[in-house]
Amino acid sequence: MARSRATSFYVYYRIAADTRAAREQIGALMDEVAARTGIHGRLSARSDDPTMWMEHYAPVLRPASFRRMLATIARAHDALALTKDGVRHVEEFSPLPPLSRRAKP
Repeated sequence: MARSRATSFYVYYRIAADTRAAREQIGALMDEVAARTGIHGRLSARSDDPTMWMEHYAPVLRPASFRRMLATIARAHDALALTKDGVRHVEEFSPLPPLSRRAKP
């Protein structure tokens, strides 16, 4: 099914250490995403746990190709090396369609 609505990508992970080098490494990753796609991500930390970081990218109009490109860039910037558990969780969210357009159960 083709998506006509913009998608938001949320990438969250637990950082091993909040250092200048870690911030620069993720900053370089996000700069490359912006250079390739024009989508400028935002980096946040969880309010009650500053070791939980989240990258947010929106609007994404071609989610499948964005997901592949983001994975390639994350590998190139060795983003997993910054995490405590070697995992970056990638989630996609789109606005809910009106109820009248949803498939009936």
